[in-house]
Amino acid sequence: MQYIKRLSSLQLALFGGAIATTSFLALSPWCGSVRAALMQNSPKALVDEVWQLVAREYVDGTFNKTDWQATRQDLLSREYTNREQAYAAVRVALAKLNDPYTRFLDPKQYEALTSQTSGEVTGVGIRMELNKQTKRLTVVETIQNSPAVKAGVKAGDKIVAIDGKPTQQMDVQAASSLIRGKAGTPVTLKIERQGKSAFDLKLTRAKIELPTVTYTLKREGNKRVGYISLREFSAHASEQMQKAIQDLNRQNVNAFVLDLRDNPGGLLQAGVEISRMWLNKGSIVKTVDRQGASQEIPANQTALTQRPLVVLVNGNSASASEILAGALQDHQRAVVVGSQTFGKALVQSVHSLSDGSGLAVTVAHYYTPKGTDISHKGITPDIKIDLNDAQKRQLAANPSSIGTRQDPQYARAISVITNNSFAQFKKPLKKPQISRRVVERNQL
Repeated sequence: MQYIKRLSSLQLALFGGAIATTSFLALSPWCGSVRAALMQNSPKALVDEVWQLVAREYVDGTFNKTDWQATRQDLLSREYTNREQAYAAVRVALAKLNDPYTRFLDPKQYEALTSQTSGEVTGVGIRMELNKQTKRLTVVETIQNSPAVKAGVKAGDKIVAIDGKPTQQMDVQAASSLIRGKAGTPVTLKIERQGKSAFDLKLTRAKIELPTVTYTLKREGNKRVGYISLREFSAHASEQMQKAIQDLNRQNVNAFVLDLRDNPGGLLQAGVEISRMWLNKGSIVKTVDRQGASQEIPANQTALTQRPLVVLVNGNSASASEILAGALQDHQRAVVVGSQTFGKALVQSVHSLSDGSGLAVTVAHYYTPKGTDISHKGITPDIKIDLNDAQKRQLAANPSSIGTRQDPQYARAISVITNNSFAQFKKPLKKPQISRRVVERNQL
């Protein structure tokens, strides 16, 4: 996958919270004395591992006007009695960059992020919440084809014990850590269900693909509308999106609504593949690295549909969501409806470190096909419609109303489709003018 030649050493580049694993390569040979010191002190080796990755890849060659070499000398001059001290020192050093996206992840954080962006979990396939009224752990949703579904777990079930351990005063995170485990191992849940006495269910943990795409055919007046919601750009998002588009095509939809609201971003690979499902030609995104070199990722004549499209966005649509929405908007492939997006225009690579921890490093700045820099500004919808607090509370309290006429942003999207209003939003695509200078940190 060489979408960006300048980043070809990465297995994957990423946007937002998505992850890519890479191997560590030393920036330069260590002198004998430094190598000996690091071999005797593995926390110190980890500290230098982080320093070298940032030195080699970070988008701002001035390191936020920080003397990065002096930072290394400071880090290696210290003695670390445990890894936690090394972790703390690394975080202090990274804070000098003033970049929240270049961050250190301890092994638990790295594992959690890896699990999230892989689009898979190992467990039984339930989503739980702590019920506000009863203060009890309650099943909100079961995942299709999961052990929970096969065992008969239902939404609304209360989990009163996990492997004999009572869940009273247990939060969702603690319960989840008990339920997760190695695939093929058993876990017993004690369930309370309305109208039944408490009973035990023995389940076998399995690897479960998380659904990031949901879709349905809606009849809106005389139109057949394919509504697709994309939660994040995980490793399985593109195959799930392909299935959704193809299935809705078979149902002869007249138009699509693609809901990217509250989608924080994800893997570059998934973002590119999904963009290509909607856009047949032209640029998807342009990047500028720390040398100021511009690279382009193009569409490749593989669009699955040319039917009219409306994209829904809001202030939590970030990163890869903005890549997709920006490309579709710039090429007049879609009408964008909703609120101003988040405004994250940076690309990260995430590295697996030698002790199981991880490091996210900002490696490039990106622009929409027109050359627009959305950093801290976001994408301006073609039709701007913000929800007031009452509307937000109403939708949060009634999730089933999202993507219905009770949802003002969705209703406006349907108005565009039913009135065939797409033509009025088409504007000529000008040749982008992207600066080839080095992008400095305070401009990101």
